Amino acid sequence: MTKRILVVEDNDLNRKLFCDVLKANGFEVEPVADGEIALNAARAFAPDLVIMDIQLPNISGLDLIAAFRKDPTLVDAPILAVTAYAGKGDEERIRDAGAEGYLSKPVSISPFMAAVKALLPG
Repeated sequence: MTKRILVVEDNDLNRKLFCDVLKANGFEVEPVADGEIALNAARAFAPDLVIMDIQLPNISGLDLIAAFRKDPTLVDAPILAVTAYAGKGDEERIRDAGAEGYLSKPVSISPFMAAVKALLPG
């Protein structure tokens, strides 16, 4: 069965790149540009993995990760945080919020796909 990946990224070019790479690797992808609709989109899409930008307009990706972790229908979906935040302590703070994976931007395709595959169940 095709794995489903929700991509929450407000930057059009990054969102398209992530989605194109994931589709080329055989995944079903749901792009979301606005963090405020990400929870409802995730509930409707039932992703096997969530790729989450941390710097989103209107809502912090950290707050969104916490909301995913409190939602009984989304609590088990692993989250890969992809962010320009690469300072000391940022990865720890993002993982503490509930993200299982962390990549700093700019992202190269090979490490991105390795992180995606490492987080997908079975």
